[in-house]
Amino acid sequence: MAPAQPTTATRPGRTAATGALLGLALGDALGYPTEFDDVPSILAKCGPWRTMDLPAPALITDDTQMTLALARGLRTALDGGALDPRAMLSPVRDEFVAWYRSPDNDRAPGNTCLTACDLLERGDGPWQRASQVHSKGCGANMRVVPVALIPGLDEERRAGAAQLQAALTHGHPTALAASDLTAHAVRLLAEGVEPAGLLALLHAYAQENRTRYHERWLGDLWQRAGDPTPARFIARGWDECLGALDRLRDALRAPAPETDPCLATGAGWIAEEALATALLCFLLFPDEPVTALRRAACSSGDSDSLACLAGAFAGARLGADAWPADWADRVEHREELKAFGELWDR
Repeated sequence: MAPAQPTTATRPGRTAATGALLGLALGDALGYPTEFDDVPSILAKCGPWRTMDLPAPALITDDTQMTLALARGLRTALDGGALDPRAMLSPVRDEFVAWYRSPDNDRAPGNTCLTACDLLERGDGPWQRASQVHSKGCGANMRVVPVALIPGLDEERRAGAAQLQAALTHGHPTALAASDLTAHAVRLLAEGVEPAGLLALLHAYAQENRTRYHERWLGDLWQRAGDPTPARFIARGWDECLGALDRLRDALRAPAPETDPCLATGAGWIAEEALATALLCFLLFPDEPVTALRRAACSSGDSDSLACLAGAFAGARLGADAWPADWADRVEHREELKAFGELWDR
């Protein structure tokens, strides 16, 4: 099969959700075989990075599995009406536990997610006891994209839901802030914001929310981390995200598309680096979504998570037609991904 060529797609119209979810899964599948490898090893295995082809079968990892778990939980919550923390908590927790117990949960899942889901299943006290408050791994924001795609959410509910889904496993303030910022980036792109203006809007959003603690959604989570106030707790997270955005800005001043992106903005194992490096791959190739995925997958860091987020950004901006049909038709879970996309695109 000939490798898919870089695609220059039209604007999304009404298919931003479908494009984002397919892009996330395609990036995940493309980066799955290259995770844990350095760039020379990837090139030796896959050939030139600009012609990397989607594996056959195109299997996804825990990134897409947990994205779908979150999507199912949110759908159940929304069946009862408006999204709020009480409606969201039980179905999302149940879906995370179902993922934890699934025999398909054999795709190199993160330790934080496994530990927290085990504690959530035991149900020993409030959910905050399960949250791993010292972990800011990218498992917090690799799965947050569905929150950004639900139509009709105001900013408070979108931010609160993004942070709550992260906090169920990753309770570090940077995990919360990076998840919120990731969802905000996807939402902005789905609404038509141009890539050239995205970074400034994200920086302003981080500054505006720097000391805003979403107590209605997070409860007393902040007290478990040892900070003197909720504002001091959440500011630690936003400050680390602002630092990551600054490194991204510096990298874009002297773009180096042929260089491993992890060298500029981090390997992506932690939440703020996953956001920054995935954005770097997307912003290097804003009109070439397949090239953005390939750049993220051919990297020395958490390649599947980086490529899945880069795919979500590109798909949110360019819609479902961004992706080659032969890729979209063979990625694992394509029917469920398309069903959620079509639901939210309507």
